[in-house]
Amino acid sequence: MKTRVVIIGGVAAGPKIMAKLLRTKEFDCEINLYTEEDMISYSACGLPYFIEGLIDSPEKLIVRRPEQFEEQGAHVHLNKRCIKILPDEHKVLIQDTKTDIIQEVEYDKLAITTGARPVLPPIKNLHLKNIFTVRKVQDGIDIRNKMREEQTKKAVIVGGGYIGIEMLEAFYLNGIETHLIEMDNHILSIFDPEISDMIRDEILRMSNGKVKITTSDAVIAFEGDERVKRLITAKGEIIDTDMVIISAGVTPNTEIARAAGIELGVSNAIRVNNRMQTNIKDIYAAGDCTENFHLVSKNYAWIPLGSTANKEGRCAAINIAGQYDAFPGVLGSAVTRYDGFTISLTGLTETEAKKFGFDVISSTMTKKDRAGYMPSAENITIKLVADKRSKKILGAQAIGSGDADKRINTVASAIQADQTVDEFLHLDMTYAPPFSTAVDPLLSAALLINNKIYS
Repeated sequence: MKTRVVIIGGVAAGPKIMAKLLRTKEFDCEINLYTEEDMISYSACGLPYFIEGLIDSPEKLIVRRPEQFEEQGAHVHLNKRCIKILPDEHKVLIQDTKTDIIQEVEYDKLAITTGARPVLPPIKNLHLKNIFTVRKVQDGIDIRNKMREEQTKKAVIVGGGYIGIEMLEAFYLNGIETHLIEMDNHILSIFDPEISDMIRDEILRMSNGKVKITTSDAVIAFEGDERVKRLITAKGEIIDTDMVIISAGVTPNTEIARAAGIELGVSNAIRVNNRMQTNIKDIYAAGDCTENFHLVSKNYAWIPLGSTANKEGRCAAINIAGQYDAFPGVLGSAVTRYDGFTISLTGLTETEAKKFGFDVISSTMTKKDRAGYMPSAENITIKLVADKRSKKILGAQAIGSGDADKRINTVASAIQADQTVDEFLHLDMTYAPPFSTAVDPLLSAALLINNKIYS
């Protein structure tokens, strides 16, 4: 008899589970995936680049279509919302979003991959037209259409995280005067404050007066008739605008999990073990709706990333199929850019490391990313963070117009290998003038750390 696998959610982790199960020939199963959206398996991370115009068609953001899964024997149900999980009965209640008809669906194994949704701050008149979030493909289409209207000259972005910066880049490159407002003291506050300030200063320098960034303030009201025309901040600033992007963070979609008695952890995300199992038998979870074990802090965190969702989906599928796989955890490795300026980090920042009780030592270095006489050489700034007692590397941040992200990937590998600074200094990194300096900037930062450890 086939094992009945039901998957709730269809953006990243859900389709990954389905694809992996279909490749597991020794596991005889019937797969049904339910999503309240009208498509599955798309790259939400690519939306800012579609809006910018770098990607010419929204179709290119779709990784796999329902009919491709159907041809392999899986069943995809669009516009179907799970409204309740009945663990004791091994059933879920599914509601058709168009007809409101509710059906009972039985499962042997259930995977919750409901993802996350944008946070909507308590701003007056949030219902006005031309106020957008960036989550679904249709959001991208609507924003791009509005951005390209002749009368669209000004935009406001509420929130200075990754999406906020990526949308700032999209608007700037399309000639739209843009004002970003962040309620924190710094944009990209997951970085150390001085690195965040360097990012802000570089964005403003590159933008030639077309971009304004306000921190330590919040939008309290939008004004307009049917369409937004201006906004008011807590400090009384009045800003005219033709459109608004809300990028004030996301929150996990875990209400049905909570109601079913599934344990939640930090940020109300679903708590899972390293096999992606919840506290209830036969129920798994993966992706942006789940919390993550942080490999450096050894604490749970909620770091929703598309790369993590795919890895967790694969792990969940293997275990659903009765085999064994363990997902060790995350470092929070991430990267974005602003008009060729790379912004990247991994592990803990100095600020975070101090909160977790490490004896923190750090170094910051600005250096060319390749031999200085090469025409393509650009500056990168690297901040390396380590623990003085154990000499272990805790994290790194790298920014600049040069190859900053490849240095972060090197540090991520070193952290997962549990390397000390001493061991890191012996890495046999590649060198040729078009690719690096003779002593790579990353090793230069490590040398500074090493000197501080033994001083």
